[in-house]
Amino acid sequence: MDYNKIKVGDSATVSKCFFEEDVVDFADLSTDNNPIHLDKQYAEHTVFKKNIVHGMLVSSLISSVLGTKLPGEGSIYLKQSLEFLKPVYFGEECTAEVKVVSKNDDKRILVLETSVTKEDGKTKVISGQAVIKKM
Repeated sequence: MDYNKIKVGDSATVSKCFFEEDVVDFADLSTDNNPIHLDKQYAEHTVFKKNIVHGMLVSSLISSVLGTKLPGEGSIYLKQSLEFLKPVYFGEECTAEVKVVSKNDDKRILVLETSVTKEDGKTKVISGQAVIKKM
């Protein structure tokens, strides 16, 4: 998206359903083999009672929105804060949303509110803020 066409209040989303195969692949790539994600028997004895999707995997949906939709191609991450609010379980669809909060036209920098919700659209699992430079 052309930087000059972006306005405060603009938003975009992307959705994905996370499955066990996604979690196994992410564990291999990231080397995060925490048994809460991979071992059913282990997870049954935790507060979650079953395996959960890596928070960083779920938060990668935010990166997808930023890099492909808003602000899109030519976006460079400068900063991202994340607060993990609720677990995501295998088979749950999540939607990441980014919303433009402010613009610095001189530096071509955008501040965006970022969030991920479950498929009900109400259960927020991640909240945060991104700072992006648009090339």
